[in-house]
Amino acid sequence: MTIKVLIADDHDAVRFGLSTILGNADGIEVVGEAGDGAAAVRLARAFRPDVTLMDIRMPGVDGITATRELVEEGLSQVIVLTTFDLQEYVEGALRAGAAGFLIKSVPAPRLIEAVKLVAAGEGVLSPQVTRKLINAFAAATPERPPPPPPDGLATLTDREREVFACLGEGLTNAQIGTRLYIGETTVKTHVSRVLAKLGLHSRVQAAILARENGLTAADLREGP
Repeated sequence: MTIKVLIADDHDAVRFGLSTILGNADGIEVVGEAGDGAAAVRLARAFRPDVTLMDIRMPGVDGITATRELVEEGLSQVIVLTTFDLQEYVEGALRAGAAGFLIKSVPAPRLIEAVKLVAAGEGVLSPQVTRKLINAFAAATPERPPPPPPDGLATLTDREREVFACLGEGLTNAQIGTRLYIGETTVKTHVSRVLAKLGLHSRVQAAILARENGLTAADLREGP
């Protein structure tokens, strides 16, 4: 199955580079390019891409707003493109439902791999970048105490709670399956149910929620 990709960035050179890399990759088709968030939403509604690569800072409608619209309307999975000095924007994008993010200088093989992973329902959780950011803004401070446990937590089964804990560790479906001795197909089913019960749009949001609440595998097995 061909993965349809939409690229949203206000720099022509960046769009060209991304389009060239992905357009030459097996199983991937670039279906559109947008120079701002509003155009990205319009094109996503028209082409229903599997994955959208979304810049954050664009004129008019920014990438965070556009990501939220795409995710809430179920139009596309989103990978945010960013740089190290935009941590506050990354936080907003992940909370908006992005499946993850990449640094714009990402090597071509990693970019292709990330697109395929997200299209398959995984999150792009780079150990070098994403986990640091999750830890940074999930940590409670006097100005921002930890939020109360999510309402849907009580509805999770014991297995779903274990999967939720694994998401909080940033594990892939394969890693979760190994940890819990279950198949990847079963993991995908549990992940979908966890997201639905907790009212979340992405596994990255689930990871943030688990970290914010200080939930561990042991805590979850004990129940709410």
